Amino acid sequence: MSSYIKFSRIHVAFVLAIGLCHSLWAAQPTPLIETDLAMSDGVTLKTFVYAPEGDGPWPVIMMRTPYPIGMLLSMAPPARYAAADYAFVLQSSRGTGDSKGEFNPFSHARNDAKDTLDWIAKQSFCNGKIGLSGASAMGITANYAASLGHANVKAAFVMVAPQSSFSEVTFMGGVFKQAQVSQWMNMQKAPQQVGKLKARPVMDDEWAEIDFPRYLDKVDIPIFNVGGWYDIFLGGTLANFTYFQNEGAPGAKGNQMMRIGAFGHMDIEGDLAYPNAGSMMASMGKDEMRWFDHWLKGVDNGIDEEAAVEYYLMASARKGAASEKNRIIEASNWPPAVDRIPFYLQPGLGLTTEPATDDGASTTYSFDPKKPVKTNGGSNLFLPRGPKDQREAGERQDYLRFQTDPLDKDVTVVGKIEVDLYAATDGLDTDFMVKLVDVYPDGYEALLLDAPIRARYRNGRNPEDVKMMTPGKPEKMTIDLWSTANVFEKGHRIAVHVTSSNAPRFEVNPNTGHEPGSQSKETRIAQNTIHHSSEFPSAIILPISSELSSDSTD
Repeated sequence: MSSYIKFSRIHVAFVLAIGLCHSLWAAQPTPLIETDLAMSDGVTLKTFVYAPEGDGPWPVIMMRTPYPIGMLLSMAPPARYAAADYAFVLQSSRGTGDSKGEFNPFSHARNDAKDTLDWIAKQSFCNGKIGLSGASAMGITANYAASLGHANVKAAFVMVAPQSSFSEVTFMGGVFKQAQVSQWMNMQKAPQQVGKLKARPVMDDEWAEIDFPRYLDKVDIPIFNVGGWYDIFLGGTLANFTYFQNEGAPGAKGNQMMRIGAFGHMDIEGDLAYPNAGSMMASMGKDEMRWFDHWLKGVDNGIDEEAAVEYYLMASARKGAASEKNRIIEASNWPPAVDRIPFYLQPGLGLTTEPATDDGASTTYSFDPKKPVKTNGGSNLFLPRGPKDQREAGERQDYLRFQTDPLDKDVTVVGKIEVDLYAATDGLDTDFMVKLVDVYPDGYEALLLDAPIRARYRNGRNPEDVKMMTPGKPEKMTIDLWSTANVFEKGHRIAVHVTSSNAPRFEVNPNTGHEPGSQSKETRIAQNTIHHSSEFPSAIILPISSELSSDSTD
């Protein structure tokens, strides 16, 4: 099977996964309008308008997509929106489908959205109120459109979408997301983009122009965000909600909602199954129309009276034996009130809340780029996803497992997690990877979170921040593991796994210090050292909810 055919089948599976259940796959209405809509620079974008039966005008929902229109139609949105008395505008992004222009992911997203919204607002089918909808890539385009501050846009419903294309979609900790980006670009028939992106891990003018965080203060509408604890864009879902709800423009502040389930960008894998974990489909079916009815039609349906935040609190969930402590939590805001408690890496691979007392304690391993640790679960798109058993990594000298003793009571962790890692290498550059793992009494190592950092970017990723390592010198590196909500139950262990590779999820560092995107095949074996001493106290900082911990032990 060719790689393209393989990716295309995955692509179909993804689009169907964010669609509605089979009972809603009705025959699609005939487009009211099918047009090659001219943008302000003359490039035409294929645009379809679907409308309910009868006389308009109607409120309009706009969705812009880089995926084939036929795949989007299999989700049945035209029929859904028409049935709810909305007109629906579906448009192929620049350089995709039958739209003209060059495909350069999201580089024209804001300008093209503005031209399209201006056109919609002038049409006889539009009553002047427009909503934005989409998941994943379509959610990205919805966010860009929301950032225009367009007078006719009144609300958005965004699922599993990131905040930053620079620091979340393409890189994490300065490390290229090899499998996700490469395979997605292959699906888009744009493999030439991979090398270009890989060579740009440092902020530049082109990144700055499209990076969504620079436009956050322009968003002035209510947005309903949906995400999953194992989603590839979870960090952005939480960050967008938090900013808009607490610091946003007047029309955004206080008008946001967010739902986070125990799912990934697609179905999770491994031996855990969270009961009633939610899904993109479930939220789309339950919440989308109610959200738009309230904000675009003025319907008093009570959605604005519901909890602004609803998230799934995960707990022990071996298939067929899930704990009753798995449950939905409602909250008025995010992030939650927690105590941020450091758990320190210890000599002998321990993990405790007491700082290490040994002077000079450290652990050194050899990292051979030609023998990387294989990816096994986590927040992936094309690779297996979710809380897979990390025992599959095997016993390797370059894979360190720090863990607590069996817990004598539940420990409930909710929110953002960071690792302060004091590390050294014998060269100019290397990578460090950290995982947060829930170790079950039978030894199952359930992956919750994982993230890397490239040592040269330990101070940041602006040009002035880049600094090579001094061989042998310990440096503090703060690794953002993103967020989770999990009850480490009594009898389980909290574990922190440390290594230097996770392939093919992340690009493997050759340890040579070569420039990013280098075509050199040269590699070197690095001697990497993790410090866990009184002078260099490596630790994971866990956001512990005493309130929920107390609830879970009742």
